[in-house]
Amino acid sequence: MSYDRTVRLATTDFDAAVAAVRRVLADQGFGVLTEIDVTATLKAKLDHDMEDYLILGACNPPLARRALETDRSIGLLLPCNVVVRRDGDQMLVQALDPGTMVTLTGLDALGPVAEEATARLDAALAALSAP
Repeated sequence: MSYDRTVRLATTDFDAAVAAVRRVLADQGFGVLTEIDVTATLKAKLDHDMEDYLILGACNPPLARRALETDRSIGLLLPCNVVVRRDGDQMLVQALDPGTMVTLTGLDALGPVAEEATARLDAALAALSAP
């Protein structure tokens, strides 16, 4: 089972990729609640060198509310993680497939929330790959 939605970007500039991801997420009603700079963390804690790798915890408050009203434990799967990372000479943007919520919980009532979140994330990812 695939659990990601992924696009490759034309840019090789990591900071430009992160800024573009923030912009397209905002355009789809997502705010970034958390940010984990995996590269810096692994360097500081383990002295391990790694390619650019950033995890953004994105949240669309109306969708989060609907999901939480359906299942209070769904907070374990929130926010929507979006990864911006270097893959060779390209930038990769990956988002967790919201349909995973339905698959993992077995709650069909989460289907409409997952479908809307998927549509919004797909629109954001499509905007990144548009010329």
